[in-house]
Amino acid sequence: MRILKSFFKSYLLIELLRGLQLTGRYLFQRKITIQYPEEKTPQSYRFRGLHALRRYANGEERCIACKLCEAVCPALAITIESDEREDGTRRTTRYDIDLFKCIYCGFCEESCPVDSIVETRVYEYHFENRGEHIMTKEKLLAMGDKFESEIAADRAADAPYR
Repeated sequence: MRILKSFFKSYLLIELLRGLQLTGRYLFQRKITIQYPEEKTPQSYRFRGLHALRRYANGEERCIACKLCEAVCPALAITIESDEREDGTRRTTRYDIDLFKCIYCGFCEESCPVDSIVETRVYEYHFENRGEHIMTKEKLLAMGDKFESEIAADRAADAPYR
């Protein structure tokens, strides 16, 4: 009986008709295609895009050179060099992220004890020349200054989950 049933299913092309029925059901419905450059899809506040270094309200950088982000990075994309200042605090002299190596996992962001390194929602970026893929400390701080209001809003929205 099972063999006979299988034979009729394959002979009458039941699977093909079910697939065509599904296609026909959605054929005349409204399309959900987004015209990308003109229209943008909504983004989650947890989206992980381009990196940024944040500053305190007084303008001082937040990074205390603990090197936890460098240690936790699975792709070894972060390079940090630090030095001690006159007041005894440690700060970074070099903070580089190689964006070709980075896998945007967010581990650096999660490991930071002072919420210094964050991943913004910026995903539209490209490189035209060699060396532009290295995000230096100056570039990271500039990104943080540019998108601080968006970063702070995302942090406030994520606060109940932390």
